[in-house]
Amino acid sequence: MTGFLEEHSAQVGEAATRIRAYVRRTPCLATDLDPGLRLKPECFQVTGSFKVRGAFNAILTLAAQNPRPAGVIAVSSGNHAQAVALAAATVGLPALVLIPEDANPAKVAATRALGAEVIQEGITFANREERLHEEMATRGFTLVHPFDDWNVIHGQGTAARELLEDVPDLEVIATPVGGGGLLSGTAISAKRHNPALRVVGVEPEVADDAYRTWKAGRIQSLASAPSTIADGVRTTSVGARTFETMFANRLVDEIVTVSEDEIASAVRVAWSRLHLALEPTGALPLAAYLTGKLPKGRVGLILTGGNANLETVATLLRR
Repeated sequence: MTGFLEEHSAQVGEAATRIRAYVRRTPCLATDLDPGLRLKPECFQVTGSFKVRGAFNAILTLAAQNPRPAGVIAVSSGNHAQAVALAAATVGLPALVLIPEDANPAKVAATRALGAEVIQEGITFANREERLHEEMATRGFTLVHPFDDWNVIHGQGTAARELLEDVPDLEVIATPVGGGGLLSGTAISAKRHNPALRVVGVEPEVADDAYRTWKAGRIQSLASAPSTIADGVRTTSVGARTFETMFANRLVDEIVTVSEDEIASAVRVAWSRLHLALEPTGALPLAAYLTGKLPKGRVGLILTGGNANLETVATLLRR
């Protein structure tokens, strides 16, 4: 594991240098919830989500190749889509994003506004991989995977790297987990910083593939896209690279799950008490913290985004 960790930690450092001019160093916030709690609000990030870290690292790397790719392509429910659109426009590459028909309309509009071509008609969670490969074959575009790509993983790891520079004595760090890109990058940064630092992933109870994978020691897949208000983690399984990082190399200590009601409650606390406009996915670590599901100690939460469907949030706040 030592060689794996050193190699990938060095690449997180290279990613931090590569993307520095294009992303924000988001703040580390204290809160009156607990004097030992620290928050990393990626809702303040460019495009409103941590996803730009991985997208910029991947696309800047692709753009430096000779020859440059004809364009980039991605599948996403919204946050990765916006990140790819912005990074591609920044380096002058065409971008095509396949977004399921039932995605958050605000995220779709933002992706188009950033200059990407969006295909949404007829795209479902079930058929999007097939449609992706059809478009790749037709156009010759290069895939920027939302999580199972080393350049994306290394870019996502820069958030935890910043947090640990600001608060080096953290004992626990928690992030949402869908496909595992952020959690993998976080685990690389955290365990290189301090092997005793506990790394925890948080996912909805109804989307517990990462929890099952952690328990089983092999990749477990859901039969279909889960129905959860945390739309950023509606994946059916972790990836090969993220499994290798999180579980094969044992860099993640624990996966915990939270209910839909607990996610909703965390969103209300974020908006009304912390004054942070989080989307439900971004509130997953806060939900775990508020329900006592995280280990005790000095805790850091990476709150991943704020691109909320306002109708959904309004409904949650009225409860």
